[in-house]
Amino acid sequence: MPIWMYFFYSETISTCRQQSKVKPVKIRSEMPREAKNAKKKPPALKAPAEIIGNNDEARFSKLSLLKKSFTKYPDRPADAKLEVFDNLYVGRNYEIAFDCPEFTSHCPVTGQPDFGEISIKYVPDKLCIESKSLKIFLFSFRNCDIFHEEAVNLILDSIVKVSQPVRAEVIGAFRPRGGISIKVKANYEKGSEQ
Repeated sequence: MPIWMYFFYSETISTCRQQSKVKPVKIRSEMPREAKNAKKKPPALKAPAEIIGNNDEARFSKLSLLKKSFTKYPDRPADAKLEVFDNLYVGRNYEIAFDCPEFTSHCPVTGQPDFGEISIKYVPDKLCIESKSLKIFLFSFRNCDIFHEEAVNLILDSIVKVSQPVRAEVIGAFRPRGGISIKVKANYEKGSEQ
C-alpha cells in the first residue's frame, strides 16, 4: 500500500470513529412471565437402576486400548485385540453398524495391494464391540497376505468369538483389480453354528 493511502485511510477511520457516537442499547434482563412458563424444560428421563449401578470403573476395566493416548498398530490380525463392553440393553434387538471405507490387504499370490470397504452389522447379546479396537483390528490387515473371502470370514469369526452376538453380518466390497470386483458377504446367527 502506498504511504499516501495509509494516511488517507487512517484519517478517514479516525474521523468516522469520532462522528459515530453510538449509544448502547439496554436489553431487558427479564423475560415476560408467559415466555418463562412456555419454555419449561421437559422432565429428564430416568435411567433404569441397573444402568446407573453399572456406570462405574469396573464396567470399563476391560477396555485397555481406549484409555491409551498412543496407539500401536499390530502387523497382523492375530496380534490385534478386539475389546468388548457390557450391553446394558440385553434382550432388546437393536443393530449396530460399522463401516470401514479404507480397508486394505495384500493378494497372497501377487503381493499387490487390495482395497475395499468392509461393512459390519450385528445385534449384540451380552457384549458390544468397542469401536477403537475394531478400527485397530481392521487396520492390522494392511500388511496381511489374504484372499478377500478369507478376510471377510476371519473378521466375522473374530467378532463372533469375542462378542457372541445374536446375529452378525460382514460384507466386503473390494475394488476391481484385473477388471473384476469382488463382493463377499458372511453371516452368523446364534444357534445355527456349523
